[in-house]
Amino acid sequence: MKRFYIIISFLIFMSNICAQCDVNNWGLFTRYARQNLELKSNQQVKGRVIFIGNSITENWSKFHPEFFSSNNYIGRGIGGQTTYQLLLRFRQDVINLFPEIVVINAATNDIAENAGVYNEDYTLGNIKSMVELAKINDIKVILTSTLPAVSFKWNTRIQDAPKKIEVLNMRLKKYAKENNIPYVNYYARMIQNSNKALLPQYTNDGVHPTLEGYYVMEDIIKPIINHVLDE
Repeated sequence: MKRFYIIISFLIFMSNICAQCDVNNWGLFTRYARQNLELKSNQQVKGRVIFIGNSITENWSKFHPEFFSSNNYIGRGIGGQTTYQLLLRFRQDVINLFPEIVVINAATNDIAENAGVYNEDYTLGNIKSMVELAKINDIKVILTSTLPAVSFKWNTRIQDAPKKIEVLNMRLKKYAKENNIPYVNYYARMIQNSNKALLPQYTNDGVHPTLEGYYVMEDIIKPIINHVLDE
């Protein structure tokens, strides 16, 4: 019996350590550590553009890597992440790499409640904080809309995603206009007006774009990036 309690105590101790490790790396700071080390620089790199986001950004760099490599774009997307986590790793994956521009695409997983109950003000505040961090470090910002979605297979409790996405995008657009930040409206080009879903020709699951969807996004974003780089 004594041995049993020793084993249980050890397992509890180890689980507490693992839980603390997860808390300390909740933002997944080390996900791109090796790649970031290779890119490390002491000054701004002319023409370098970093895309930070969730699985939509991560899949983009996987589905069409040539779009990134041929344009000096760097993908820093991590699947499942919320704006809270993007903000946490913004220094490691954006500021420390000295890009000329950062493209921010976020909030799908906030609305899907990956990190708790959705709070629109908190989400918008996280995005504003990333913008402010970028600006104070002389990094230009491009804000992008959250993509359309009706539901999330991993959290079927969410029943009002279209309205939340629509309202957040309106607030993002207003904030961008008030602060002279380019705003890229993927949403308007990729929405199915009848039910406010992501157009079926651009997705297989209603949330993530296919390669065809990314082609549309590329046609929208690239001219904006070129214009900002030329300023």
